[in-house]
Amino acid sequence: MQHSICIFGGTGFVGRHLARALTARGHRVCIPSRRPERHRDLRVFPGLKLIEGDVVHDGFVMRKALEGCDTAINLIGILNEKRDTGKEFHAIHVALVERMLNACREKRVSRFLHMSALHADAAQGSSYYLRSKGEGENRVHSATGIEATSFRPSVIFGRDDHFTNRFADLLRKAPVLPLACADSRFAPVHVEDVVQAFVRSLDRPATIGQRYDLCGPREYTLREIVEYLARVLELKRIIIGLGPTLSKLQAAILQHVPGKPFTLDNFRSLQTDSVCPEGDAVLREVFGIEPAPMEAVVPLYLRPDTLREHYTRWRRTARRP
Repeated sequence: MQHSICIFGGTGFVGRHLARALTARGHRVCIPSRRPERHRDLRVFPGLKLIEGDVVHDGFVMRKALEGCDTAINLIGILNEKRDTGKEFHAIHVALVERMLNACREKRVSRFLHMSALHADAAQGSSYYLRSKGEGENRVHSATGIEATSFRPSVIFGRDDHFTNRFADLLRKAPVLPLACADSRFAPVHVEDVVQAFVRSLDRPATIGQRYDLCGPREYTLREIVEYLARVLELKRIIIGLGPTLSKLQAAILQHVPGKPFTLDNFRSLQTDSVCPEGDAVLREVFGIEPAPMEAVVPLYLRPDTLREHYTRWRRTARRP
């Protein structure tokens, strides 16, 4: 079945991958953006329309984007806020979501796919981020007239991500890397696997009302991930794992650095391991997806020259008698 879909947050990392996957299947996609001229490359996707406007602050733009749609997808989220109060998290993850739901009802858009976060919990989340994500998720699933499905991924990796690429940049610049919360655990999930879960849920009524934890096939500590990235980049680096006190101190300092590379709320989030008790069972058993491990994907975008090296080696071997 072909759908007309509005993606809120469609110009971001996950949104761009999702837009490509949806249009490749013949779905029509509308993406609102404050600066559509920066994302003109998206226009090459057949059936994709960019409209100008700020859905965060302008309800008219939100309703306009939903016109003619039967499905809305929410990918809008923030990882940091200016002040450590939780107010900005609430504004984006709860209040904005409530406005989306109201707009969907007004425009008779009943299907709603929502990006949440692993271990989002309105009552017991370890950070403002996780509590606000949990509250927003609850609002989605309690909304009348809305057929909702939520996805709760661990950290998402892939080309142009803000996780592996950020650590890769740090490794290139710093011979010694003090690593906060080095023993925190993750089950990284490939962006294309997350995207396929969204796409396949569209025409599966059994997914309505469900909240899906999405994890990749392997678990790692943060130290193990960073050490692996250093090996991919062929860099010899000293990685110093910081204990809780120094990790918190690092967060207190770095949250005042432009770009906020690490904040106190990030520190609090890392006190909860981002892993699934059932492993990658949801991707495999519910959506029929064979999840990709980091080792199969990360070298292709962090070290694209390795592809040329493999090809050159193959050609050299093929010429041998």
